[in-house]
Parts: sequence; C-alpha cells; structure tokens
Amino acid sequence: MARPDPGPDPGAAHQVARLPSGLFPAGPPSRPTYREPHPVSGGGVAAGGGAAATWLLLFGLLGTDVTSYAWWTVLAGLLAWVTALVLVRYGDRGVATGVAIVTAGGWSIAAAVVAVRWATSGDWPLW
Repeated sequence: MARPDPGPDPGAAHQVARLPSGLFPAGPPSRPTYREPHPVSGGGVAAGGGAAATWLLLFGLLGTDVTSYAWWTVLAGLLAWVTALVLVRYGDRGVATGVAIVTAGGWSIAAAVVAVRWATSGDWPLW
C-alpha cells in the first residue's frame, strides 16, 4: 500500500511559483506601446486657454452694443473651434483643449449678457 505524500517539510523554506496578477508589471510589455508625439500637458492647456481668451476679448471689443458683441463672440468662437479641431488632428491636443474650454466659457458669458438684456428690456436683443 502506498503511503500518501506528506508534502513539504514544514521547517524547510520552499518557494511556490505564482503567476503575476498583472497589477504590478513583471517585465516589459509583450508588444510595443504607442507614445504620442504631443502629449497633453498643463502648459499646453494654459497656452490654448490664454490664446482663446485673448482672441475672444479682441473680437468682443469690436462690438458696440449687446447685439454686435454677441454676434462677434459667436463668430470668434466658431473660428476658435475650427482651429481647435485642426489642432486635435494635426497639432497639440492640449492647446486644443484649452481653446475649446475657454471658448465655451466665452459663449456662456455672451449668452448670459444676452439673457440679462432680454430680461431687463423684454425685447430679444439679437435681431
């Protein structure tokens, strides 16, 4: 009759082979990883935001009343978003993000100005 295997000696140190869980990399990846040429950075987002704010400010200053201010802001925002789309495809995505965020904020400000004028005068100011 065969005796059952008693297992490893409890006093002896032994190592159990374990498969890595994947939580901590055990070595280089099995395939190459893509590194984008222009990663999004805080500086790029800030530069895009600053450029878009200046752009919207300059176009907004062309307006002489609420109506012209709103239409100039809409036009400047459309041009800025076209530029952001081009930057997303061919340039720096961080700058494009800054442009898009500040443009949305500028449009919100113009919408608030139009809404306040409409609420105080009772007349729609855009036409």
